[in-house]
This record gives sequence, C-alpha cells and structure tokens, in this order.
Amino acid sequence: MSKEVQITFDCADPGALAEFWAEALGYAVQAPPEGFDSWETALAAFGVPESEWNSRSAIVADGRPRIFFQRVPEGKIVKNRLHLDVRVPDATGDVRMDVLETEASRLEGFGATRAYRVEPAPPLESGFITMRDPEGNEFCLD
Repeated sequence: MSKEVQITFDCADPGALAEFWAEALGYAVQAPPEGFDSWETALAAFGVPESEWNSRSAIVADGRPRIFFQRVPEGKIVKNRLHLDVRVPDATGDVRMDVLETEASRLEGFGATRAYRVEPAPPLESGFITMRDPEGNEFCLD
C-alpha cells in the first residue's frame, strides 16, 4: 500500500523558513483556504490569536511531498541526523561544481550560509557543497 510522506521542520520562524525552502526547492507557500485572500484573514476568521499566526507554515509542489514548518521553543543545538540533498542537473567535474557554486550563491542571497565544499574524487565522489538554511539546518547541494 502506498503511503504519503510529509517532511516536517522544527524551527523558530516557520514563515521565513517556508519562504527560504520554497525558493530553494521550487515549491510554493501553501495557499490559504478557499474564500480567503491571505492566511492572516483566514486565521483571524478562525479565531486564531495573532501571536500564533506564524506558528506553522507549509510549502507544496505538485507530485512532491508537502513540507511543513512548525514553531518550537527550543533552538537547534547539534548537527542534523537527517538532511535534504538538493540535486542539480546531471553534470560532472568542473561543470558540476560550477553549477553547484551558482546555486550556492543564489541561496546565500536568501539567507543560506556555506559550511564546506567537497571536491570531486571519482569514481565514488562527484562533489557537493554543504550549506545551512537561515536557521542552521544542514543541507547539501548535490
């Protein structure tokens, strides 16, 4: 039996992190319910206190898992045990690393930071760049 998967991030600022990952992955922030022009108007109509309006957010893309962001009180303190690999088009060697560098620079413009770069070492290693999202969660450009 097929099962649906949702990826969930614990974070401090769900709205901002959702915007970052939507940009990084080519997703869109999930639209508000039908009949509402914004999440703010929907949440106000549902009686959600304004202090909770940024307690969660989600991003979506057709045929891909929904990614959910939920506010938690504790901060990130250790390395992720699970991370996302953001894949790039097939390329090898210097061309591959140039593509990764271009994407790394683009994502830095949205708040990501670089952790380190691993050079290609065929036959097993094709090279990658480890990055951190705006809240410090590690991910790889691969």
